This record gives sequence, C-alpha cells and structure tokens, in this order.
Amino acid sequence: MNSAMLQQRRYQQILTDVVRAYIETGEPVSSRHIARRHIEPLSPATVRNVMADLEEEGFLYQPHTSAGRVPTAAAYRFFVEQVAAQATASPEDRQWIRRELAAAQTPEAVMERASHVLAAVSRGLGIFISPPLARSVVAHIRFLLLPDNRVLVVLVTDGSVTRDKLIRPERMFRQEELDQVAAHLNAHYAGWTLEAMRNDLRQQVGRDRERYGKLAGDALLLCDTDILGDAGERKVYVEGAAQFASAVQFTSQDQLRELLEAIDEKDRLIALLSGCIEAPEPVHVELGLDQMSAGKHLALVSASYSTNDQVQGTLGILAPMRMHYERVITAVAFMAQFFSEEQQEN
Repeated sequence: MNSAMLQQRRYQQILTDVVRAYIETGEPVSSRHIARRHIEPLSPATVRNVMADLEEEGFLYQPHTSAGRVPTAAAYRFFVEQVAAQATASPEDRQWIRRELAAAQTPEAVMERASHVLAAVSRGLGIFISPPLARSVVAHIRFLLLPDNRVLVVLVTDGSVTRDKLIRPERMFRQEELDQVAAHLNAHYAGWTLEAMRNDLRQQVGRDRERYGKLAGDALLLCDTDILGDAGERKVYVEGAAQFASAVQFTSQDQLRELLEAIDEKDRLIALLSGCIEAPEPVHVELGLDQMSAGKHLALVSASYSTNDQVQGTLGILAPMRMHYERVITAVAFMAQFFSEEQQEN
C-alpha cells in the first residue's frame, strides 16, 4: 500500500480489525466495537480518529452519518496482501477437501466435486475448468473410419477420461492407415500431451522428411487441434449459482441478469479465470471486475494447476467482495496443489 499511514502498526491493526469485523457481521463497524476487540488498550475516541483518517485516505466509508464504517476495495486489497496471503489452510479444511474429493468415483465426478467444495467455502461460485484438449495427457488414442469418410478420434487421457471428436480430414483414409497411425502414436507417445506429441512429430518431419513424412504427416493431420476443436473441448464445472445470486446486492435487475448470463456462458468464465495463468503469485486475487457492470461488488480468487511446469487447468471462486479471504485463498491454493500432485502421479 502506498499510503504513509499504513506504515504505522496501529493503523494496520485497526484496518485489519475493521475488515475482519465487517466480514464476520456484514454490518458497519463502530469504533467502540474495534476498541473492545483490539489487543492494545485503546479508547473509542482514539480508534474513531484512526478510522476517520483511514476514511479520508479511501480505505473506509460511512454509509450513513450515524453508522459505523465499511471497508472499501482498497481496504480489502490491503487485507489480502498483508494478512490473507500469509495464511495456511487449516488441518480441518485439508482433511475435509481430501475426503470430499476422494468420495468421487470418476475424474469427471472429482472435477464436479471440486467446484462444489469451492462454492461451500465461500458465498459464491465454485468454478473448475478442465485442461484444454491440447494439454490433455494422452494414455491411448484410436481412430475409427465412418461410412461418410469422417473419422472418430477417441482419446483416453490419464485418469481414464475419454474424449472423442468427429473430424473430416483433408484427405480420405482407409481404416488400415488409421490403425497404423494409432499404433505408432500409442507406441511412442503414451503419457505425452497432444500439444507435445504434435511438436515432436513436426521435428521428426523436419529431421528426416523422407523417412517420417507420410506417417508423421498423417498423424499431424488427424491430431490437429484446430480440427479437433480445442477451444470448445474445455469442460467447465460450476456450483453455487443460487446462493451467489441471492448473496450479492445488485442495483438493478440488469446486473443480476448479466451475472446469470455469465454463469451460463462458460466462455466468459474461462476468460475471467485466464488472468491467473500469467499471474506471478500462486493464487490470483482480483478485487472488482471491470468485465461486468456488477463487477465492482465482486472478487475473483483463482489458481492454476500444472504438470511439469505446464498449466493444465484452472479453478477458483467468484464471490461477493465481503468473503472470508483467509479460508478462501488457502482452500484455492490447497486444491490447486492437490490437482497438480494428482497430475504428477498419473
């Protein structure tokens, strides 16, 4: 924070107490309330003066003349950077998250359960986005020729998730040719991502076009991520829409309608979470979302999970700005770590 007053310990502690009190109660916080809970013996008058200074600097505001103070986005940002970012997940939360995810029987069910858990630790949306097709780790691949010369591409990814796609290649194939390409890919590229597989095939063709040209060319054609529709193959799991819509104070029905449309349009949720991929911190926190008219009341807490330093997917929570940041941030961080470890084990 660039405010000089926040270099003073008393101001930091009182601002932290105000944010915590407002998160807990949802009511404007009085100086008397802070004086009672503060570690140092401070009078309400002293606390009132500090809170007045914080209001002047834009960290607090007073909704009514006779009311206490409410944190602004700047206060939440201070709280996230100075307090919540230092928190660690409680043993109870870690055990609960592992238990919830372990109860799911399939990879798809695990992802769905993950979004449910994320919603449960907040008053908002729990969002889980599966890896794009190009970054899926392929355990087995198969090509099936259909009577109209289209080809059904069947990918079995690590975790036994089956993903299939109908494509129309640029040239006609015989089933024998498809079997030959599949056998080559399964023999040499099991455990690779589709993206890495394609890159290696390109290098093979570059090194020895005469030897690898046709087989590698056919494989590249059949595994073309553009043909496979990579952008549309990401699955988005969302939980908590009802509690989210009821928890946020909207100034108009148009804002509520926009929010519900964003929940329904998965591409918008993917775009919202994309910022965490380039963020330097393990958990990305965005306070106030310019992409939505109701976004100034919202916060996004997100993280990516990866394998071998390559991002596989993203997860996060979209919720009202008044949320329990310490629990939310540590839950998101722990779950991202959990899925990264699962990817490594697979």
